[in-house]
Amino acid sequence: MVKSRNKELEFMLDFDLIQDTSNKIHMKQLAIQTCINMIGRTISQSEFYVKKEKKIVKDEMYYRLNVRPNPNMSASQFWHTVVHKLIYDNECLIIQSDTEDLLIADSFTRIEYALVNDSFKDVTIKNFTFSRTFQMSEVIYLEYSNKKLSTLFDGLYSDYGELFGRIIEFQNRKNQIRGVVNIEAVNDKTEKGQEKLQNYINKIYKAFSGKSVAIVPQQKGFKFEEMKNGQSQSVDEVAKVADGFLDQVAKPLGIPISLLHGDMADVEKPTRNYMTFCIDPFLKKIKDELNAKMIDKKEYLAGKKIETKRISYSNMFDVAAAVDKLRSSGVSNGNELREELGLERVEDDPMLDKYVITKNYQESSEALKGGEKDET
Repeated sequence: MVKSRNKELEFMLDFDLIQDTSNKIHMKQLAIQTCINMIGRTISQSEFYVKKEKKIVKDEMYYRLNVRPNPNMSASQFWHTVVHKLIYDNECLIIQSDTEDLLIADSFTRIEYALVNDSFKDVTIKNFTFSRTFQMSEVIYLEYSNKKLSTLFDGLYSDYGELFGRIIEFQNRKNQIRGVVNIEAVNDKTEKGQEKLQNYINKIYKAFSGKSVAIVPQQKGFKFEEMKNGQSQSVDEVAKVADGFLDQVAKPLGIPISLLHGDMADVEKPTRNYMTFCIDPFLKKIKDELNAKMIDKKEYLAGKKIETKRISYSNMFDVAAAVDKLRSSGVSNGNELREELGLERVEDDPMLDKYVITKNYQESSEALKGGEKDET
């Protein structure tokens, strides 16, 4: 008897959970997906390249990282998926097949050791599971933080979700059409008579709730009165709770709240903070892991390494004055400035490797000598 009662209680709890999920879970998914997709879209526009002796090496690795990592995914889709798994699952495993394709594991089991390489077994990609065991030195393994963010989001949502559900329920009650039906003694108390009366009441309710203008004929012995609702019809509270949860999700990810809400006032500063404190750490994690696993130690120490070039929030015309100052003051040469602007070096023009100083930055005596020389 006790066992049966426990089963019944268990079913009731499951039913409540299903109801909560169907009504309020969209707020959680919307907030998380908004933040993850924003980061994923930004990083998917980055370029990964191998640099050796100040030159960009466009080889098979460059093609895999920027064009087609595997036959079924483009580079932008690939990096977007990596970011999604890295944030939501707190980790992402990428393996390289025998054909040099880069594949993202859907699930795996990690076996940790203290003094030797960790190993990964039961690596599954879609409906295929590898029978072999991968060593840490053979894979690209990314880990976001020390604590799984999805656990933090779940705990945060347990409070916001309850508040969100209560506010929606309250708003539904405020917008509810309420009325009372006064019925005099009904002579026909048969089941058919009661059904006829109920159908008439249902028609009145449907007319009042579904039409902007509804005219209902008054019946003898039957009177419908609508109860006035004096409460306001504002739904600002719902939006405030949803925005509050979105803000709490964005904070641990380093996304400025003003960018999420589309504030256009002074957008440059929040964008710079977004790139510095959110995007750059992601790219640093990816770059460090790619260098450790895809570049040999001797080659790395000799100057060969993988670099990243993220999307810029400003173009070269916006920084033209600053570029001119850096070049004319001799702080940077032409090729160094080209690299900072996201352009490739020009090797066949030696002038771009020279440091030049204009007369405005020379000492006065040298400037005068130069001027006298020009006059003669």
